[in-house]
Amino acid sequence: MPRPPDDGVNMVDLETLGWDLECAELFRTHAEQGLLAARVAVAHNYLYQLAAANRELLAEVSGRLRHQGDIAENTPVVGDWVAIKPSQTEQKATIEAVLPRRTSFSRKVAGETTRRQLVAANIDTIFLVCGLDDDFNVRRIERYLVAIRESGAAPVIVLNKADLCADLEQARAATAAVAGDTPTHVVNCLAQDGIDPLKAYLTRGRTIALIGSSGVGKSTIINRLLGVDRQRTRTVRSKDGRGRHTTTQRELIVMPGGGLLIDTPGMRELQLWDSAQALEEAFDDIDVLAASCRFRDCSHGEEPGCAVRAAVDADALARRRYDNYRALKREGANLQARRDELARSEERRLTKTVHRSMRSVRHNRLTDKP
Repeated sequence: MPRPPDDGVNMVDLETLGWDLECAELFRTHAEQGLLAARVAVAHNYLYQLAAANRELLAEVSGRLRHQGDIAENTPVVGDWVAIKPSQTEQKATIEAVLPRRTSFSRKVAGETTRRQLVAANIDTIFLVCGLDDDFNVRRIERYLVAIRESGAAPVIVLNKADLCADLEQARAATAAVAGDTPTHVVNCLAQDGIDPLKAYLTRGRTIALIGSSGVGKSTIINRLLGVDRQRTRTVRSKDGRGRHTTTQRELIVMPGGGLLIDTPGMRELQLWDSAQALEEAFDDIDVLAASCRFRDCSHGEEPGCAVRAAVDADALARRRYDNYRALKREGANLQARRDELARSEERRLTKTVHRSMRSVRHNRLTDKP
């Protein structure tokens, strides 16, 4: 649950949880209905642990909300603000509404299913944690930066395990080449003052999520920021440097000195969801070059007069970055094509349902005539 390590949850008010004037305005209609505000701290399958003003509650989603509109939008995730109706006799509540999300980190669900998976909501800053060990991967950083830009949150790159890096300057340079204006911090979460640069982001009411692969040290960083071993940790596999899952659920944690952290399980796979605009932001150097292409709709493939491909040929743009950009663009286009086909299929299904209903009504009218 989202309590500080030494203080009771009764000391936590809504402002500490991130409540502000914008939240109050979004909640106005719900307040008029007598509902209370709370924030989702942990999301289980159908049960939610909520942090409300000076108390914690267990909650379920109301039947009306569960069957209303877009299921993904109405299903609470960690970080969501919700409108609740508390029980009069127990520390339980019913979630009646999910407030509009300011930001939301999401991905396509793993596998072939074309569906969006929300990971966490209402995040101000996302720490993209990467290990400087054998699992360091610049292409993965590029992919995560696209997803973070898509979320609306501010990205911060955290290069952890500096003590295990054979060539720290080379890793810094490789990261800087893809980071753009994204702040980057090199840390060692096991050292006494190894995570000091991250503490400046922990201000009252601000929400930070830690995202990254398994074994990069997210839980250890949280433990060091908290000052206690709250999150379970394990060593990475020695044979390949890959991590083993220790965090098994997303959780909102209130820090004792201010700020909120969202711990997330390590991701084996990150497939982008709605990446078109975010891709241009994450690859803004390519976007600048594209302005000089001969054709406005240049795909930067085989078209004549392509400024992007010319930059690659002149070694002004790294080929690996160019190749990854093209791969991510194809992935986004293929996903969008599948989403469009699903939308058309759903429209055809609804149209058939309406037509069947109309034929049934006409048939009933005819058979009911004397």
